Amino acid sequence: MKKIMSLVLTAALSLSVVLPTATVSAASTYNYAEALQKSFFFYEAQQAGPLPDWNRVEWRGDSTMGDDVKGGWYDAGDHVKFNLPMAYSAAMIGWSMYEYPEGYEKSGQMQAAKNNLKFVLDYLVACDKGSSVVYQVGDGGKDHTWWGPVEVIEKKMTRPSYTGTGSCVVGEMAAALAIGSIVLNDSTYLTHAKSLFSLADSTRSDSSYTAASGYYNSWSGFYDELLWASTWLYVATKDESYLSKAEAYVPKLNRQGQTTNIEFKWSHCWDDVHYGAMVMLAKLTGKQEYKDFVQMHLDWWTVGYNGEKIKYTPGGLAWNDTWGCLRYATTAGFLASVYADYTDDSTLKTRYESFAKTQMDYCLGSNPSNRSYVCGFGTNPPVHPHHRTAQGSWADNMNTPPYHRHILYGALVGGPSSGDAYADTVQDYTANEVATDYNAGYTALLAKMCSVNGGTPLANFPQPEKKEDEFFVEAGVNSAGPNYTEIKAQMTNQSGWPARTIKDLSFNYYMDLTEVLAAGAKASDLTVKAGTAEFPVTCSEIKQYSGNIYYVKVKFEDGTNIYPGGQSPFQGEVQFRISAPTSTSYWDAKNDYSYDGLGTSSVVKTKKITVYDGSTLIFGIEPDGTTVTEGPTPTKTIAPPTPTPTNSSTVLKGDMDLNGSVNSIDLGTMRKYLLGLMPEITPIQLKAGDYDGDGKITSIDLGYLRKFLLGML
Repeated sequence: MKKIMSLVLTAALSLSVVLPTATVSAASTYNYAEALQKSFFFYEAQQAGPLPDWNRVEWRGDSTMGDDVKGGWYDAGDHVKFNLPMAYSAAMIGWSMYEYPEGYEKSGQMQAAKNNLKFVLDYLVACDKGSSVVYQVGDGGKDHTWWGPVEVIEKKMTRPSYTGTGSCVVGEMAAALAIGSIVLNDSTYLTHAKSLFSLADSTRSDSSYTAASGYYNSWSGFYDELLWASTWLYVATKDESYLSKAEAYVPKLNRQGQTTNIEFKWSHCWDDVHYGAMVMLAKLTGKQEYKDFVQMHLDWWTVGYNGEKIKYTPGGLAWNDTWGCLRYATTAGFLASVYADYTDDSTLKTRYESFAKTQMDYCLGSNPSNRSYVCGFGTNPPVHPHHRTAQGSWADNMNTPPYHRHILYGALVGGPSSGDAYADTVQDYTANEVATDYNAGYTALLAKMCSVNGGTPLANFPQPEKKEDEFFVEAGVNSAGPNYTEIKAQMTNQSGWPARTIKDLSFNYYMDLTEVLAAGAKASDLTVKAGTAEFPVTCSEIKQYSGNIYYVKVKFEDGTNIYPGGQSPFQGEVQFRISAPTSTSYWDAKNDYSYDGLGTSSVVKTKKITVYDGSTLIFGIEPDGTTVTEGPTPTKTIAPPTPTPTNSSTVLKGDMDLNGSVNSIDLGTMRKYLLGLMPEITPIQLKAGDYDGDGKITSIDLGYLRKFLLGML
């Protein structure tokens, strides 16, 4: 987790790193519109609670639905909702919409910006409890002990919420809502901004802001947030009392060391927002004292002030800190852009505009490594960000799998060392952490870049990802005898599109009973018994699938106990034995469909043991060729077997394959008949499918069959 200062460096990782070269690629103009487009994808990947219908991240699902306050953004690669950096990030996006609406319009990202800003501001409103606020949901310590997708975190731990009146977080929430009230023209946000500012100003203490300790301490105190909030409330209301309050806070700001100067040698960030507030005061009042401060601060970032200057890497990055160096540089670039647009001094304008573009372009590829530091953008971007859900581990292990299953488009990583060295590895959270506040100033600066350079967002973004098998069975022969076969099966949940659980989870094991029937026995002469099971299961009686093919269904009483949350929970083992009577010798498993390929020494993944969510096939290939498509309806890859003739007087409505039961296979058969994808049907099949009795099968009958399968008839 990032910190406000690097007090102690972690032990060096044994990693290969990219060393800086002697030259830097020439700065160029990148497709800033694409970068801005993807930055909002990252914010959508951070969304908590019920996802809005405009969310574009196919590998994310509804999550932490038990939170006291639903919604908001997860902070970084973890799953805690910290309101201080969250509100700061929202404020920065709102500020960029205020300054550079044309950048959003030119890039086609205005609606995305509005959607994402409204999503988080609505959460901040819900956190406003009047005399206090919910300022954090989730325990940072517990959360960081587990490495898994957020959709199943509530299976692992409870998520406490923390309430208080800390002026730093309440003030930051007020500022974000005040800005939102302007750019989204929402009076509700302004009402809450006013009341929250009043609470923060009357409290003037951070004593109740404790739960974020060690993650987001209020190192700078609360006067910077009070200054920030009152300044924006003045912009939103034109009420002079807010401007008076803002100016009264300025003398209370922290000083630089032992000098009388206001602290200027850092960066606008989640902890300290007085830098941005002073930029706004300079613009609003034109007072020289505010302009002097802003120029002192920005000169420290660029050419130096009184012989003091921020450190630069050999490749040209203004490097402020070990943690999140790129977010500091791009945020400083945004402030420089805003002030450059305000000042009449042509020298300062050129200086600050050049600085902003140089820092942005360093992130996008103009650096010694000629690489992008933004996931899914540009040349050789990071592919191992320190982000649990994007990595998609099912085993509570950042090394499983050894790759990321998802592309975290638009996420700005922490960045390189002071020597431009960088390691793209998930273990290096210093270099490869991502966070909402990392992207905040970066997104804001992109809006400026788009306002000047335009750009073209990608069409049809994002493209669908290639999915891996999410639910499947690994099986082997546990033991066998002359009249029985015992199967060891491991039901596996490695879901990631999105990670999820299934309550009604089951699998089918198929048998060919030709030799049993030839011996004069019946399927009912066989028995199925569940043995060892990690989770409670039930085994069905042996049922006919088609012809001499039969199956047993092994159903988990509660499939949600198998989830992608660790070595133990992602897989559930069950052993079951299929037996003929003791004195018989006709049992032979070797011709069984699901037995094919199974060994005795270990389990193997097999598509011939099919997995179901309720009645819907989600993995494997049934004996007649039915397999899974991207949609919910299975499709046949080979022609179905010819139905066995049945007495027409006893035909079951909907039983299109005439096997004595009605299921999703019948629905698929009827749909194919209506689409002209199967041969002529028999009179008995016509009678089975003709629900409304009009002598033919139509879409009306298909509707009746669907309702029956859904339990509506």
